Amino acid sequence: MELQVLGCSGGVGNGLRTTTMMIDEDILIDAGTGVGDLTLEQMAGLRHIFLTHSHLDHIASIPLLVDSVFEHLHEPITIHAQQVTIDALRTHIFNNVIWPDFAALPHPDRPVLRYQPMQPGETRQIRNVQFEMVPVNHVVPGVGYIVRNSQQVFAFSGDTTTNDTFWARLNQLERLDLLIVEAAFADDDIDICRRAGHYCPALLAEDIAKLTHQPEVYITHNKPGGEGEIFAECARAITTHSVNRLSAGARFTL
Repeated sequence: MELQVLGCSGGVGNGLRTTTMMIDEDILIDAGTGVGDLTLEQMAGLRHIFLTHSHLDHIASIPLLVDSVFEHLHEPITIHAQQVTIDALRTHIFNNVIWPDFAALPHPDRPVLRYQPMQPGETRQIRNVQFEMVPVNHVVPGVGYIVRNSQQVFAFSGDTTTNDTFWARLNQLERLDLLIVEAAFADDDIDICRRAGHYCPALLAEDIAKLTHQPEVYITHNKPGGEGEIFAECARAITTHSVNRLSAGARFTL
């Protein structure tokens, strides 16, 4: 299993892309602006998108992706997400006002986009890769994912703040090799974190101390301009685990 980070920023700017991770050549976890760095051929090869939640920085590229490769899709791209996230996409994006309803084009019987609802706790298999949806604590309904093959396991928190559900589930695993977890703001913005459903270094340090595994830990989703401060605070606050800063272009073989 090859994991490539196409985007991991909490915003956009020169060289910054929002959350997008590609597994092998045909699966995405979230579809932020990082999708735009793929070639048309690579985009046409995508078949599955697992979404963590409905916020724009995690779904922004889906409309343009489908439109860009519409004529090259001989089978639909499947969106795996909570029903509430699917409802948000259908109501607010693919509503024939903001963007065409590609779940009915070119024909309702032959769409280029389809939806498969998932529930927290549910597991879905794509070839030899298994995706488990785990509930987290965000300002809109959000989830993380545990992704495993026959050899290794990694987890992605999605957007979240203080919670027990994600960490309790990780502790039930026999192994955890890689953890990608968010820290959106510096500690000065701890009140914003609590209201917006994000971690800052202090809140993340409290929660990651619950984790009994010792995976490689990478910090993601920093707000633009604050990356250095946020990571420095994480490195000081988190004493139970060694942490690394995630960057776009990072690749992991699992």
